[in-house]
Amino acid sequence: MPEAATREGTLETPSGKWSGDENFPVGSWLLPARLRPHIAAYYAIARTTDDIADNPDLSPEEKLRRLDAFEAAVKGETAGEAVPASVERMRESLAETGLGPRHVIDIIAAFKQDATKLRYADWNDLMGYCMLSASPVGRYVLDLHGEDRSTWEASDPLCNALQVLNHLQDCQDDYRALDRVYLPEPWLQEAGIGVEALDADRSSDALRSVLDRLLDGVDDLMVKARQLPGVVGNRRLSMETAIIVRLADRLRVLLRADDPLASRVALGRWDFVRAGIGGVFGGLLLGR
Repeated sequence: MPEAATREGTLETPSGKWSGDENFPVGSWLLPARLRPHIAAYYAIARTTDDIADNPDLSPEEKLRRLDAFEAAVKGETAGEAVPASVERMRESLAETGLGPRHVIDIIAAFKQDATKLRYADWNDLMGYCMLSASPVGRYVLDLHGEDRSTWEASDPLCNALQVLNHLQDCQDDYRALDRVYLPEPWLQEAGIGVEALDADRSSDALRSVLDRLLDGVDDLMVKARQLPGVVGNRRLSMETAIIVRLADRLRVLLRADDPLASRVALGRWDFVRAGIGGVFGGLLLGR
C-alpha cells in the first residue's frame, strides 16, 4: 500500500494554474448550481495530480510515489492517515452523488503515464493516453447529470480532440520543460526531422506537416463530437457542450493558420463570446 502523506500538503506541488487558465469552460454558470461544487472538486484533484506529473523538479519515481498515494487516498486505502484537502472534497462529493471513483482513478493513471512515458508511437497510442486523460472528464460530467452512457460515444471524441488541441498548443513547452512529446515520433521521422524541431523559433515545413496531420485526426474526431449537444438530455448541459464544440472548432482553425512555435495560439475574448451566444441558442434548440 502506498505511504500516504503525514500532513496536508505533503503530496501537492501546485503550479498556480486554475480553471480560468483553461481553454474551455470548467463548471460554468450554465450548469446547475447544485452540481458545480462537484465539478469543482473533480477539477481540483485533476489539477493537483496534473501538477505533480508536470513538475520538472520531481523524478519519475517521486511523481509515481505521490500519484500512487493520491490514488490510494481516493480509494480510501490510507487507513486513516491524513490526506490532501482535494481528496477529502472528492471523496465527500463521490459519497454525496453516489458516483464511483473510476473517472478519478483514470485521470490519475494518465498522469502516472505522463511521469514515465515521453514519446508516442502513432495516433492509436496517443488516443490510448487521451482515453485516460481526457475522456473521463466528459464521462464524469455526463454521469453527474444522470445522462445515459450512450452519450459517451460523442463525448469521448470531443474530449480527446480537446486534449490533442492542447498538446499542439503546448508542444514546444512540453518538449523544453519536460522532454515530453505527444507528436508521434515515427511521424516526425517520416517527415525527416526529430523532436529537436520543436526547439526552433518557428515550425519548419516538415514539422508543419506533422502538426497538420494531427489536426486531420482532430477533424475526424469532431465529426462525432458535434453530435454531443443533441444527444444529452439536460438543456443546460446541451448549451455547455454546444459552446465547447464551437470553441474546439475555432481553435482548430487557429492552429491551422498560426504557428504554435512562433507564438501562443489561443482563443480570444470574442471567440468565447461568439461561441457562448451560438452555444446557448443551439442548446435551446437541441436540449430536451
